[in-house]
Amino acid sequence: MRMKSILYLSSVALIALVVACGQTAEPETPVAPAAGAATADAGPKVGDKIGEGDAEKAARKAEKDAAALDKAAETARINADLEARGVRNVAWEDLMPEGEEERLAQMYQSQMATLYGGAAIAEGSAADTSVQIGTFNTVPDLNGVSVRIPGYTVPFEYGSKAEITEFLLVPYFGACIHSPPPPPNQTIFVRTDTPIKLKDLAQAVWIEGTMLAQTQESDLADAAYTIEMTSIAKYEY
Repeated sequence: MRMKSILYLSSVALIALVVACGQTAEPETPVAPAAGAATADAGPKVGDKIGEGDAEKAARKAEKDAAALDKAAETARINADLEARGVRNVAWEDLMPEGEEERLAQMYQSQMATLYGGAAIAEGSAADTSVQIGTFNTVPDLNGVSVRIPGYTVPFEYGSKAEITEFLLVPYFGACIHSPPPPPNQTIFVRTDTPIKLKDLAQAVWIEGTMLAQTQESDLADAAYTIEMTSIAKYEY
């Protein structure tokens, strides 16, 4: 339920960005599909096969079941290793203190009321910008804890050869670049002593390290948390 709330608030932020960019959100009348028209999910896809026999279906199911068991076993192995090393798996909603979602919802509602207040927004004005909404409230119990958390990277420097020692970690792809930044307590400033290369920003990663309730400010977004990173790994969907 908490994750749904965060996703909902992120959606509200996207709407606010559209309005702030001078676009007027007009309700659209749904258009009924023409008779006989195929839906997006209808029809064959590349690689689909028809006329499979029972043996082929059974083999395909067994292959899927085996892959699921392998993934479950790997997850169990990773969790056991994390527990043995005293590393806590953390989700993004765990970073928000009690009552934070309600406070955030009120902030978004206030911004929407301002944007839809009737006055035109001048291009280039203070209102015509992507504003980071939220607070720096943190969860004290996470300070100084070794954690592992998934997310998307937002580097301060770009380039295939750029060696990165500092970047932001955010819960959804495109944040701070193509859409408004998440709240400060949903943004993590990550730093590492060993430079790394971030080539694919669309690829989610696992970050492991020591979490600190330490504020960091930047031109992209402000962060309420900092992680001293010890390792980074590809997130397998």
